[in-house]
Amino acid sequence: MIEELESGRTHLAAPALLALRTHIPSAEELVDRIDRVQRPEGYRVAASFEAGVDHAVAAVGFRQGNMLWCGRHIYIDDLSTLPDFRRRGHAAALLDWVADEARRLGCEQVDLDSGTPRHDAHRRYLASGYRITSFHFVRDI
Repeated sequence: MIEELESGRTHLAAPALLALRTHIPSAEELVDRIDRVQRPEGYRVAASFEAGVDHAVAAVGFRQGNMLWCGRHIYIDDLSTLPDFRRRGHAAALLDWVADEARRLGCEQVDLDSGTPRHDAHRRYLASGYRITSFHFVRDI
């Protein structure tokens, strides 16, 4: 079952998101950052649940934007499934859910970046219809 989590329920996605964002020291800090900083900037969270588990086993964090190069789009910031629940279709279902939301919002595409060593994730994205279209460059300041 997939549902969007509003502020006040972000904690349900924290275990899944912390599996990806290991640099964040605690669930409390992650929830605070999402609810206090990122949600006001348009960040949203959808989560996948399994019966008998009291928190999400997978989650996606995303935002809608509009850029000259691609028009209206959704950008996926975070997509993560807890290790014990991988290969059960949660990531694919969340990617489909985001694609449906993009269509509903009149977006032209869904974008994401993925670290170069994350080969399992890349296979999932390619299987879900994503294409590799560019390199992402970063300059630390």
